[in-house]
Amino acid sequence: MSHAMNTELIKKYNIPSPRYTSYPTVPYWNTAEFDKYEHLKRLVASYQKDKAEGLSLYIHLPYCESLCTYCGCNKRITKNHKVEGPYIKAVLEEWRMYVELLGEKPKLAELHLGGGTPTFFTSENLGKLMDGILAHAVVSEKAQFSFEGHPNNTTEEHLRELRKKGFNRVSFGIQDFDPVVQRTINRMQSFAQVRKVTQDAKALGYRSINYDLIYGLPKQTMEGMLDTFDKVLVLNPDRIAFYSYAHVPWKSPSQRGYDESDLPDENMKIALYNAGKEKLLNNGYVEIGMDHFAKPNDGLALASQHGEMHRNFMGYTEAKNDTLIGLGVSAISDAWSSLAQNPISVEAYLERIEKGEFPIVKGHLHTERDLTIRKAILDLMCGFNCKLDYLASNERELVVNRLSEHLADNLLTIDKEGIHVKPEGQAFIRTICMALDEFVWTKQSGQQMFSKSV
Repeated sequence: MSHAMNTELIKKYNIPSPRYTSYPTVPYWNTAEFDKYEHLKRLVASYQKDKAEGLSLYIHLPYCESLCTYCGCNKRITKNHKVEGPYIKAVLEEWRMYVELLGEKPKLAELHLGGGTPTFFTSENLGKLMDGILAHAVVSEKAQFSFEGHPNNTTEEHLRELRKKGFNRVSFGIQDFDPVVQRTINRMQSFAQVRKVTQDAKALGYRSINYDLIYGLPKQTMEGMLDTFDKVLVLNPDRIAFYSYAHVPWKSPSQRGYDESDLPDENMKIALYNAGKEKLLNNGYVEIGMDHFAKPNDGLALASQHGEMHRNFMGYTEAKNDTLIGLGVSAISDAWSSLAQNPISVEAYLERIEKGEFPIVKGHLHTERDLTIRKAILDLMCGFNCKLDYLASNERELVVNRLSEHLADNLLTIDKEGIHVKPEGQAFIRTICMALDEFVWTKQSGQQMFSKSV
């Protein structure tokens, strides 16, 4: 059975667009009007509402020993592991400040270690980090703890130590098994290494293992992509995130390490996407939201099926809460009615912590209108439907006009209830959400800010 997407439609809608892990997206935050103390007040109120469920906690661990040139994440490249101790101390001090702000040990519904490379840190230091976090927290019985692991340096000791601390999920950054691609993006890891770390995780009781794969990387070929998916299917992960490579050299100068002529052209990139998706859907995976696939019995697949999936700065999640606290350099916190981000520089982050300050440097305070649109976009991203009853008749007409091409291409319907995206339109969900995004339409600067949608 063929699941290939229409090539001409993909070309048509392959435009720069946000990934909508928040609304508004970071470039459109009203930072000039932002008051971090108002944000903190809203965060406390959000947690009070989420107290029974618990909050989500994200900890950014930015260090990597080597630079993966495709990566657009905030990171610090070093082989000096003496940085581990001071950074952990700062993160735990930041957590202490939040616990004091909330006035109690908060319940954790979800915790994620991201990076950077969390497994840059020794298993002993990750254990110390988690001991410090958990000493001032209550863990929900349904808690989901996960971390990002590099197959090259995630040891059995890492897996064992984090499993003891309650971790039950792990995501391995695979990207591609083709050695030519790996050399080009400076991300070397063999199939044998990935197989071993996957088997170790399964043996230790991690019940959901995710692989990150990317299409559109430099030097990628159809032969290499098919071979990558054949190897992935042998290892049988529970989830797969299959992303479009985001070529944003204006944000990530390391991406200038290869020539743009090395990137697959538009036709090849679409073919790579179709080939990977076909492999997954023909081998028992179901498509979830945008860019994600999972086994039908995986928790995220079940949450999607039951209309309970959520999306935040950590991506798609099963957590049913609005409160996210981000710790560490560049981390973002979300109180649903406000957003806030820490400094992107390690030195600036550490300096603020040493001064005993919440290290928040920018953010956005939502208006009621922002929140209504945020809810509509979240509904589209998670369930492919949303209501439009918040729009006046002239505003509704404007949104319908923005989606006229999508309607003509039979990718969605719009009725008195709202927008309903058809299965064939789900690949274009980012461009559909843009029709509701009032910041995109009123504050366009002409500056390129987002990667293309495919």
